[in-house]
Amino acid sequence: MKNASLLLKISAILWIIWGLVHILAGVLTMNFILSGDIPSSIAGIADAVDPSTLQMIYPEAAGAIIGQHGFNLFWIGIATFVSAFYIWKGNKNAIFFAAITGGLTDLGYFLFLDLGGFVKFVPGTVMTIISYSAIIISFYVYFKTKKDASAE
Repeated sequence: MKNASLLLKISAILWIIWGLVHILAGVLTMNFILSGDIPSSIAGIADAVDPSTLQMIYPEAAGAIIGQHGFNLFWIGIATFVSAFYIWKGNKNAIFFAAITGGLTDLGYFLFLDLGGFVKFVPGTVMTIISYSAIIISFYVYFKTKKDASAE
């Protein structure tokens, strides 16, 4: 396949962007939780919700759960960010690793936050579009080159 390298580089760049945004989101979420500001951590994620409706006393367990979410965003961001450099080089395992970690993360986001109407289009929904674009591009390359190789 002629454009395989270019397409994998595009996919890698998309994963780099996605990874960096999720690393930042994880750090910000954990920072709010560690400072005791649960409403701001929720408002940062569910940005279409009126922040004044979030001002209440939350159980400490709710903060711990949201803190865990922030930690998961952080490590998944790192995992996809690192995978991107291997995708750039054409590593097939990295293609599937990023698709599983980033793709399933965004599937949950889409199902519960996007479809629930709790978020604005930017940045979260854009990140879902970015991750699924990266998956589609890299899977296209993987399966097209696999098909081409088996036809020879």
